Amino acid sequence: MKENIIICRCSDLTQQDIRDLINQGYTTYDEIKRISRVGMGPCQGRTCLPLVLREISIATGKPISEISPGTFRPPVKSIKLGAITEGALEGGEACHE
Repeated sequence: MKENIIICRCSDLTQQDIRDLINQGYTTYDEIKRISRVGMGPCQGRTCLPLVLREISIATGKPISEISPGTFRPPVKSIKLGAITEGALEGGEACHE
């Protein structure tokens, strides 16, 4: 049952999935994120980040405070496709709201 504990609900990754990746040599949050997409779902890691950092801490023996939480990029503001088309038809610059 323990290997079925969900760590990342957005990407459906279990505790065992994360442990397997760590055992394969992925020992930073960014490495695990790039190989598994953990933290890239709708919650943007709010749920799984601390759980993955805890697993890395247990496996490496490092305190969580010494483990980098990874690279974060700000959210991008969405724009309607119609606004892009309208700007292209007018030959104007990028649309700013």
